[in-house]
Amino acid sequence: MAPAFKLYGNRGSANSERVRLMLLDAGFTDYEYVVLNPDVSLKGPDHLLLHPFGKIPALVMSDGFTLFESRAICTFLARTLNLPLLPTASDTEGTALFEQAASVETCYFAEHTSVLALELFAKPVLGLGETDDCAVERARKALEVWAEGVDRILEKQEEGFMAGKEFSLVDVFYLPMVKRMEDCGATDVLLGRDRIREWWERCLERPAVKEWEETAVNRQAVIAYLEKLKAEGNVVAYTLPDV
Repeated sequence: MAPAFKLYGNRGSANSERVRLMLLDAGFTDYEYVVLNPDVSLKGPDHLLLHPFGKIPALVMSDGFTLFESRAICTFLARTLNLPLLPTASDTEGTALFEQAASVETCYFAEHTSVLALELFAKPVLGLGETDDCAVERARKALEVWAEGVDRILEKQEEGFMAGKEFSLVDVFYLPMVKRMEDCGATDVLLGRDRIREWWERCLERPAVKEWEETAVNRQAVIAYLEKLKAEGNVVAYTLPDV
């Protein structure tokens, strides 16, 4: 019997890991994980049919429905699989708080961690040029603003999570990039505040999240993987990496 869907990604991509982590936490295994190497195939016509921007992840359901963008994929699958990571439709206040927390992650966190991942991870690892120290400094300052705001939010949500008392999809949205910041030497600005560090530790109390965190692909693993691809004669040609 065919799997429920195919997920196209790579474990070196934090965006791909966002979806894989959600499925791991749910214990859902009825899918095929199609590994796409960091080569020119991402810009090929076949993949561009799945993801018009030549990125990962991409999702193809068994009925042919196709979706890209990791947060959209996570939300769709959480609803389709009835995972307890979203507020119920009748919980209007819970839904509003969830959307608020998701917006905070997108507007105040994701953009700036992506800059750090590009400048401090992708550029040196993939040979994409010199690190822009000014961009790094701006991103770190912006993340300090995020940390101040989230610290206030978590102060009101004693021993809670980003969208309320329960672990939710918003926490899943955050986790891969928090982990990636270890390779960027930037966890100080994220986890330097007690309440945010305690949130991270609460997330790691979930067995699947802990397993994911301990086996996540790090800088050394990515370098070794790229060297293996090159040794095998594969063309590695990143222009703007999916970090």
